[in-house]
Amino acid sequence: MGIKYYKPTSDARRFGSSLDWAELTTRIPEKSLLVKLKRKAGRNNTGRICCRHKGGGHKPVYRLVDFKRDKDNVPATVATIEHDPNRTTFIALVHYRDGEKRYILAPLELKIGQEVISGEVVEPRPGNSMPLRNIPTGLPIHNIELKPGEGGLLVRSAGAAAQLMAKEGNYGHVALPSGEIRMVHLSCRATIGQLGNLDHQNVTIGKAGRKRWMGIRPTVRGSAMNPVSHPMGGGEGRRSGGRHPVSYTGVLAKGGKTRNPRKLSNRHIIRSRKNK
Repeated sequence: MGIKYYKPTSDARRFGSSLDWAELTTRIPEKSLLVKLKRKAGRNNTGRICCRHKGGGHKPVYRLVDFKRDKDNVPATVATIEHDPNRTTFIALVHYRDGEKRYILAPLELKIGQEVISGEVVEPRPGNSMPLRNIPTGLPIHNIELKPGEGGLLVRSAGAAAQLMAKEGNYGHVALPSGEIRMVHLSCRATIGQLGNLDHQNVTIGKAGRKRWMGIRPTVRGSAMNPVSHPMGGGEGRRSGGRHPVSYTGVLAKGGKTRNPRKLSNRHIIRSRKNK
């Protein structure tokens, strides 16, 4: 997919760019797989803001995506490749032979009319889903489960792909896009292929209004605030903080370790992403 650059008719258009959507086959989503989302604007059940800088934006309509891929041994035909405003990668609408329709994450090589299938032993082609124990080592994979039957949690963004490095005992060694090498149980499922929309990282937002469409409100620097409002605030003149950078709640913002050293899943990490 290519990137569309605009003529500099205004300051907002001068550096903005967008995708040309050449890979998409339709702009009309499947109505039976849509769910309306309630706007929360970063607030919890008591109405207090617990996640700052959120609010406004386009009316949210969520597409129900099948991350479990648990409909085994039933072939499905790819009907459309669509844009999902809730994620960076594209999604594909698949029609199963028994009449059911589902959305799945669309790999890079997925084409209209292609058949995909999930099961214990299936052909390792892009779009097919199977347990890690049956996936040949070295293949790119995405939508990886952390617990069998839980649904894919890892590697779900545009252009992402992990690699199954080796199998040892009941666990496989998976190299994640962050550089981390992690042990994942061989009963967990993954989907073959690299995710599409590779040019997403090359798009320039160009103007503040496009961020507001996404539901993202402006962010004020902590050093520009008063000391009552932020740990970095206050001081005579335009001070740069006078201490190590911290977040609004006082957590170190640059280089500080925030992961619990006693977390149970630490034993499954062979190489940290910070030591890649």
